[in-house]
Amino acid sequence: MIIDIKNWSVIHTDGTKAITNMNLQIEAGEKVALVGANGAGKSSLITSLVGIVDGVGTCLIAGIELKKEKLDEIRTKIGVVFQNPDDQLFMPTIYDDIAFGPRNLGVDEETIKHRVEDRLRLLEIEHLKDKTALRLSGGEKRMAAMATVLSMKPEIMVLDEPTAFLDPKARRKLIRILKDLPHTMIIATHDLSFAAELCSRTVLLKQGEIFADGKSEAILQDDELMEAADVESIAKYLNYK
Repeated sequence: MIIDIKNWSVIHTDGTKAITNMNLQIEAGEKVALVGANGAGKSSLITSLVGIVDGVGTCLIAGIELKKEKLDEIRTKIGVVFQNPDDQLFMPTIYDDIAFGPRNLGVDEETIKHRVEDRLRLLEIEHLKDKTALRLSGGEKRMAAMATVLSMKPEIMVLDEPTAFLDPKARRKLIRILKDLPHTMIIATHDLSFAAELCSRTVLLKQGEIFADGKSEAILQDDELMEAADVESIAKYLNYK
């Protein structure tokens, strides 16, 4: 079990309870979609997994208990690709953005060079190496932001609305690349056809609680279930085999 969450709650500073007594287990290599209406708790859950917001309860990430004193270690195991890639791209060049994390860990420059070039090649963005994020398209920024996370060699990737800002061609490329990556993935998304194509499992949230958890094929096509969670079913748009 690479992620083991028990009785996990997230309460914001204004007293709002974003997650309530959640129990969730994820196996290594699983690709899991987090689906729900706005305010269902998707972003609160994923940001709590890396200590950006505090959670109460028990959460094990790759066998490490999530505590403040363990955050540096936790963040070597799990990396977040935020909804807005500009939040992760702030250096003069994309090369420097990707190298930023390993440099902070004291990795030597020769190893960093090989690691950065490998991630650029993996995500098919070698041509962006010396460019600034200010001149990139939405799809290019998304891939560059993913490379900054992959450069840290995490076991788990968390993606928040990864298809935001993408045109159809960039979206198809993202799906193809994510399918080939071996990482455990948690993907918070409103793009249900994307979730259906990429994730074999879907966790449906409602008001900070798990409303349903199971095979994407079953959950995403269940009109009654999805509507009860205030999310529109996509049954008529999907053709599962």
